[in-house]
Amino acid sequence: MTDRYNPFSEIEKLFDRMNSEFEELGAQVEPGLSRSDFRVDIRETTETLEVLADLPGFSQDDITVTVQDNVLKITADRSDEAAVDDARYRRQERRRRSVSRQLHLPADVDETEAEANYHSGVLSVELPKQSSDDDDGHTITVEWQPFHTVILPSRDHY
Repeated sequence: MTDRYNPFSEIEKLFDRMNSEFEELGAQVEPGLSRSDFRVDIRETTETLEVLADLPGFSQDDITVTVQDNVLKITADRSDEAAVDDARYRRQERRRRSVSRQLHLPADVDETEAEANYHSGVLSVELPKQSSDDDDGHTITVEWQPFHTVILPSRDHY
């Protein structure tokens, strides 16, 4: 199985660099837009892509993971609404937290077979790659037929 040349890979790399620069610029303009809300790693093997995301302080129910058209979207939304009646807050920064990332995946994946788990503040999403056979179409087996003798009419009939 050989990897096919993707003529658009350099363009995709350029867009990834541009997205990174825009995220960093956005972080300078408005700190809440920072990529540092949570970090991700994308590991690739011959059969899968694995995305690891640091999401400390969230519970499993706070996290939503979707994948569509080779774009993985991770959203985590937490709300701490436990109010203490006799307490007066001097500062309250932990009440609500929402983070989100969209990642363009570097390979075609089988969206229906994706799995995710969350343990100790780290979300792990495993996405099986689509097999290269899916892109090549369907191969039709050519069967051997024994040679048949064809009897041609004699020249007298012409």
